[in-house]
Amino acid sequence: MTREQHLKFCKKCTNRRLDMKVGLLCNLTGEMADFENECKSFKLDESVIEKIDDTEAVEHNDVLNKLSDKNLEKFKSEQEFPKAIMTGIVVGVIGALLWGTITVATGFQIGYMAIAIGAGVGLSMRFMGKGIDQIFGISGGIISLLSCLLGNFFSIIGFIANSEGLGYFETLSLFDYSQLIPIMTETFSGMDLLFYGIAAYGGYKFSFRTFTEKDLYELVK
Repeated sequence: MTREQHLKFCKKCTNRRLDMKVGLLCNLTGEMADFENECKSFKLDESVIEKIDDTEAVEHNDVLNKLSDKNLEKFKSEQEFPKAIMTGIVVGVIGALLWGTITVATGFQIGYMAIAIGAGVGLSMRFMGKGIDQIFGISGGIISLLSCLLGNFFSIIGFIANSEGLGYFETLSLFDYSQLIPIMTETFSGMDLLFYGIAAYGGYKFSFRTFTEKDLYELVK
């Protein structure tokens, strides 16, 4: 076993002793741990368990490293990727509509909308998908990014409709879609790139199933 694997036990053991030069030692032997698989002298320190965080989510990569193969397979079997995608798309379209509506109503883009879209898409995918695999995060990021682009398109439609005195659905039917890319390129700004990045990051980060330190401890104890 590695030093890091040993410390997962030693940090929770009443027989631990801190040496400022070498770190945690076994108080019974005065040496660093050298057991394999299981320490026969291990005695659980209940006060340590009470301090384990049960509120803040552990980073996804750390979760993958800490889960056993057995638990990892169990959680993978509970994944619902199609449901996650469908839910993410629905929430993304709703977010895009709100983005467009608020932008037209206020006359400028609000950065918080990008945060809301990324969080909304990601959290909805997490709830429905219970995702562990990277594909959930990647999909959440892509859907969030596309939702921002769609939101900007709805904004353009809204501004055109208002300036020409047309209805939104009428404008959608009359719009020359061959001009869509040139118009979006012309109206693109550096702030758009920032908003897109925020949304994509949120969609990626929030799409995964979460675990706290206490959750992980309960799985391995």
